[in-house]
Amino acid sequence: MEIKLNNVCAFGDSVMKGIVADRDNSTGRGLKYRISEMGFAERCRRSLNIEVDNFARFGGIVSQGTKLVERYKEKIRNSDFVLFEFGGNDCDYDWSAIAKDPREVHKPKTPMQQFVEIYSSMIDTVKSLGSTPVLMSLPVLDPERFFNYVTQGLDKSNVLKWLGGTVLSIDRWHGMYNMAVFRLGAMKKVPVIDITSVFLEKKNYSEYICEDGIHPNERGHGLIEGAIMEFLQERRVALQ
Repeated sequence: MEIKLNNVCAFGDSVMKGIVADRDNSTGRGLKYRISEMGFAERCRRSLNIEVDNFARFGGIVSQGTKLVERYKEKIRNSDFVLFEFGGNDCDYDWSAIAKDPREVHKPKTPMQQFVEIYSSMIDTVKSLGSTPVLMSLPVLDPERFFNYVTQGLDKSNVLKWLGGTVLSIDRWHGMYNMAVFRLGAMKKVPVIDITSVFLEKKNYSEYICEDGIHPNERGHGLIEGAIMEFLQERRVALQ
């Protein structure tokens, strides 16, 4: 049976919003963020000729997402799918605090148990409103680029000490939240669009990530669009 797609609501962080980082030497960190017209949500809106209400926020985490879901319940009721993309900021840390005292216990913005509980609640809310929630996995990050970006102006040696002596620890902690998204999908019986693999399949996936090491660049957004299109085709959703 073919499904006709007309309306989508989207909630998430800057990746969902279509934020990319460009080189700009006029800023303190050398990068300038902007909303790209080539972000994957906008690409899909054009390709599918559908209505997309994108409520994503720069720096968005699940606790902010659940408030937006409550605010836009009527929009959700009229949507065929509600697309969620959270985790990249939830698993982030206060790097300045870490640099000042690497011996202290530091927690991510959203601890894992809280992340799962809030995300699960959002999924239940969407289901109760008669729409279909769809989760997105996390895009990959470039640990070295990310480390160099977030530690600018900080004591890098202290941060590295807290990381256990290797920037690869960043990838491991990021991957834990990504795995949590897949587990949530299985537990709540909702689909997960795997946008992680489309990056990992590339010989040098860093070519698809901005200089900050975390945001996909416009080529990366093209990969995400492709993953979404494949997901829709597999579920016999009518494409324009």
